[in-house]
Amino acid sequence: MTHARMPSSGESSDSSLADEVRIAFDYMPAQLAGNLAGIGVILMIFWADTPKSVMLPWLSAFAVMWLARLWLLQRFHRLSPLAAIDWPRWRLGWNVGTLTSGALWGATSWVFYLRGESAQQIALIITVYTFCIAAVPVLATQPRVFLLFSALCFVPMAARMASVGNEDSYRLAGILMLIFSLTTLLARNYRQALQRALELKSQADQLLAQLRIEKRAADAARHEAEVANRAKTQFFTAASHDLRQPLHAMGLFAEALRQKNHDVEVAHLVNSINESVDALEGLFSELLDITRIDSGGVEVIPQHFAIADLYRKLRLHFEPLAFEKGIALRFRGAQHVAHADPLLVERIVRNLVSNAIRYTLDGTVLVGCRRSGDRLMLQVWDTGPGIAENEQARVFEEFYQVAPGARTEPHQRKGLGLGLAIVKRLAGLMAAPIRLNSRTGKRTVFTLELPLGKRVPQALPVPSGKGRLDITLTGRLIIVVEDEPAVRAGLEALLKGWGATIVGFDSVASCSAWARAADTMIVKPDLLIVDYRLEHGANGVDALASLRARFGEGVPAIVITGSTMSALDLEAQQKNFHLLIKPVVPNKLRAMIAFKLGVKPA
Repeated sequence: MTHARMPSSGESSDSSLADEVRIAFDYMPAQLAGNLAGIGVILMIFWADTPKSVMLPWLSAFAVMWLARLWLLQRFHRLSPLAAIDWPRWRLGWNVGTLTSGALWGATSWVFYLRGESAQQIALIITVYTFCIAAVPVLATQPRVFLLFSALCFVPMAARMASVGNEDSYRLAGILMLIFSLTTLLARNYRQALQRALELKSQADQLLAQLRIEKRAADAARHEAEVANRAKTQFFTAASHDLRQPLHAMGLFAEALRQKNHDVEVAHLVNSINESVDALEGLFSELLDITRIDSGGVEVIPQHFAIADLYRKLRLHFEPLAFEKGIALRFRGAQHVAHADPLLVERIVRNLVSNAIRYTLDGTVLVGCRRSGDRLMLQVWDTGPGIAENEQARVFEEFYQVAPGARTEPHQRKGLGLGLAIVKRLAGLMAAPIRLNSRTGKRTVFTLELPLGKRVPQALPVPSGKGRLDITLTGRLIIVVEDEPAVRAGLEALLKGWGATIVGFDSVASCSAWARAADTMIVKPDLLIVDYRLEHGANGVDALASLRARFGEGVPAIVITGSTMSALDLEAQQKNFHLLIKPVVPNKLRAMIAFKLGVKPA
């Protein structure tokens, strides 16, 4: 730990002396100007009544003193800031000049007091007293010098008054000495206040130095934290992608095993594997999302978007899951348009719908949108067990999970408790209020408040169906581009089990070479399934472009990615492909293939 270096008493003393001398010489021009003014006053009121033999020597003495002090001031100003300066010697020179000035003004009182009338005497007293008062600020740190200066000014004047020898002169001399005492007391009080101010300044300087050191330490710590945070985000991103790959392959192999083996126990094992894969996918997504949000890696890009487009994506993703649980998934208010970041809104609603389906054992999950003034209320309703009132304030906290109820199934308790924390933070990034209303045993509703948007062209809604999701791909040619051998093998085994003919590639270069070499007799592919992240910085969109250049832009395509919050949705709309997030559970893949090929459920 770094500690501030406190100045030693010697350093503090030297610094204070240097400050005193600088202040004194900064004050000297005002002193010289004041002396000229005082000399002018004396000449004006006593010139006519004073012999030249007295006036000229007095004037000459003042001129010598004034010029000597001016010379000293000029020498001080010519000092180099970097030179070693003998501060005590310069203070001595300044004090000598000041005391000489005091002695000359005391002599002025002795010489001129009895040469004038009452008005002239009062003017003389005021002039000399003014110089004493003016010396208080600059001599406050040197009480002995101030006392000597004041005595040189006042004592000759008081003695000259008393020399008249009558009662009034004694009284006037006593009053003058009282004024001298009060002036000395004033200087003493000023000196004490100044010392306190200097002590406070010294403490403030020390605190400022300490603050600068601590600020540098805090800046360094913040920089280290930012570097660590970026490293953590990069780690989670890389780990998420790399760990999703074997999970993705595991799910595909498990489903392929189901196709080849119709044993009931094997089917149960495959279901358990798929549930575990799905749970791990949720954990990876939550960890990655919360890390990106905390590190400032999520950019908010508001735009006008149709709620119908959001519903289309949600329906495609969640209808198979709702069907498997035997609950109804309904959407209302698709005609509305919102102005917000569509990717973040989709991520929020995905989390809410996922929770609703997970905790609803029977009944309905409703996603609705209604207008309220110039705002839209996007809501997710469910007929699940509800959330107790004493837990509603905490469900948006990280790692907090509602206590399981009597009807809570084991698969409902999976997760880290980050889903609603992500929802709250994403809503906060968009400045979109989110509210929770729940009745235990009845229902739960989450409301996301969004700005009203302007009408944009809407995509055609995807028809929904509720039947078995088993499909047949007999006679269909599917191109698979995947650089991970295990994933490619699992995907090919699964698709072949559904009856498809598969042509697989491990890189953009190999599929591009095949497309260029293909003659006109090769059948046009029915579907392209490509991984987004491929070798040497290439990606699945490059593979799509290469294959579509040979077989036409209308070839249906699915891109599989490991990123849950990428900006690929916009590119997917522009280049006409759909996204699936790894690990892809087979029922999601079946639903997506059925949609892309227009295959109706059996």
